Amino acid sequence: MSFFKSPSFKYLKNLLIGLGASVVMIGALGKLNSTSWGGMMITAGLLVEAFLFAMLGILGPEKDYYWEKLYPGLDKYHSHLAPLTAGETSGSMPKALNADVVENKLGGMLSELQSMSKSLGSLKALQEVDFSQTGDQLKTMNNFYTKMNDAVAALNSSVEDTKQYQAQMASLSKNLTSLNGVYGNILSAYNVKG
Repeated sequence: MSFFKSPSFKYLKNLLIGLGASVVMIGALGKLNSTSWGGMMITAGLLVEAFLFAMLGILGPEKDYYWEKLYPGLDKYHSHLAPLTAGETSGSMPKALNADVVENKLGGMLSELQSMSKSLGSLKALQEVDFSQTGDQLKTMNNFYTKMNDAVAALNSSVEDTKQYQAQMASLSKNLTSLNGVYGNILSAYNVKG
């Protein structure tokens, strides 16, 4: 009976169930498509499945959880389970050792509770902070950003004005150059006549 509880048997059982189901599905596909091998495959798959279901019915279900390892005596119908601190539980563990185990676990829980208490104290300190002036500070910051945006807009418009000024100066420079040329021609003509 120990073979039926071994991991290799459980693997083999799952493998056979999966393969049997796949043979049935392939046989059903062959039968639907009216192939010659479809009837033989579906018959073989159903026989394998029938054998496996009969075997599973005979073997019975397995226990999933082994609580009796954690609580000795749990699997006995008339057993009286004692608390961890009352007497011997497994026959070899004295009461003092059980008390030490419980005390160690309680000590660990106590340190976790102290850590949580410190965290909650920090949250309470944050709750007690006075945020009444933050609205005024936000308004002041908003005014600052508004004025900053206005200044940047004015700077952008002055950049545009500067570009127009440069264009006008370039045009003026061309006109002066032309006038200088005309003036030079007039002087040259005057010098030739005179």
